[in-house]
Amino acid sequence: MKNSVNLRGIAAQLVEQVIDKGQSLSTVLPQAQRLLADKDRALLQELSFGVIRFLPQLDHIILQLMDKPMKGKQRVIHYLLMVGIYQLKHTRVPPHAALAETVQAAVSLKRQSFKGLINGVLRTYQRRQSEFTFEHAADSVKYLHPSWFINRIKAAWPDEWVSIVEANNSRPPMWLRVNALHHSRDDWLNMLQEAGFSATTTPLSPQALCLEKPVGVTLLPGFHDGWVTVQDLSAQRCSLYLDPQPGEKILDICAAPGGKTTHILELARNAEVTAVDIDEQRLARVAENLERLNLTATLICGDGRYPDQWLDDQRFDRILLDAPCSATGVIRRHPDIKWLRRDNDIAELALLQKEIFEAAWKRLKSGGTLLYATCSILPEENSRQVAEFIASHSDASHVALPGGTDQGLQVLPSELGGDGFFYAKLIKH
Repeated sequence: MKNSVNLRGIAAQLVEQVIDKGQSLSTVLPQAQRLLADKDRALLQELSFGVIRFLPQLDHIILQLMDKPMKGKQRVIHYLLMVGIYQLKHTRVPPHAALAETVQAAVSLKRQSFKGLINGVLRTYQRRQSEFTFEHAADSVKYLHPSWFINRIKAAWPDEWVSIVEANNSRPPMWLRVNALHHSRDDWLNMLQEAGFSATTTPLSPQALCLEKPVGVTLLPGFHDGWVTVQDLSAQRCSLYLDPQPGEKILDICAAPGGKTTHILELARNAEVTAVDIDEQRLARVAENLERLNLTATLICGDGRYPDQWLDDQRFDRILLDAPCSATGVIRRHPDIKWLRRDNDIAELALLQKEIFEAAWKRLKSGGTLLYATCSILPEENSRQVAEFIASHSDASHVALPGGTDQGLQVLPSELGGDGFFYAKLIKH
């Protein structure tokens, strides 16, 4: 059977793995894409990301079109219907193709007896499509986020919460970081334009560019030679605020996949960088990124809470702690975060962050700098974490960052800007 016939079925299975089995889309999608021809991989990504992004609205529609929801082993058919409706509502796939391929996917899922039901539901949706609006639906349906998250965002950001969820629901821009060891940003931008692509610059990072339209990395001038790296603008700001200097000993905790590690070395080539992560597979990504950029760092697989287990008595001039967090600032890149996170995760993460923060501080030299960063927009993980740390450490002082407060700088996700991120710069006396 042709791959294209199975593609919708694979998308439905991916959604099932994320929603019902708690798997990360960034883990299961690449595995599935390997089964497909190159031309089909982008569509699989579009369908799986799209369904997960619009999940509550697709669910809302299906429950109005069926007498009772699919349960148990037939739940995959529910997700297949979502794939079908998503195609009809949000993509340029010709409706006849979307219908035919989605119905046929029931065969590849060994659910052939559901072909008639799938065909009937999708054709009914086609006829009644204009009836389905969400203006008066619950906030979770209207804004495509779980209720607990909306409640937290309303409490933390009463004036900005709508723009935050709208940014989360948008497609992420593709930001690049030009390797200053090879080219200036303007020189590389000229090469990019000669290759037929457009990009804009920003005053927030001297190496950053935002592509007008995302493209495959192999089309970027010198990508395999290490001239450029894909990295969001807000992530780039971490290494800039850390301000690494040549020859310094620098510790990068929770370093995978290595974007910040390599940026530190591009800014201070002769720095001695130690990059640590608890996940061995993700640490391998750091090694790959270092190799592509022809940079060198010491890589250690270890738990950031217990540096004595993986480090001798070294002290560092600078430490970048990109703390494990709820990732609520990068939902537009990882829409499955909305459904994988739970409200009670936040308190557990805040405790983990505190433990790593305390352990890292002990490894910082007197006069050294620690940059605490997260890709979260929740105060419990950010400003409150820093305020509590400073209050309990007389040897810590906060350095205000441009546009920030005395408890750090919070950046909210924006459709044309960077992801949601938090930064706090501390000096040890």
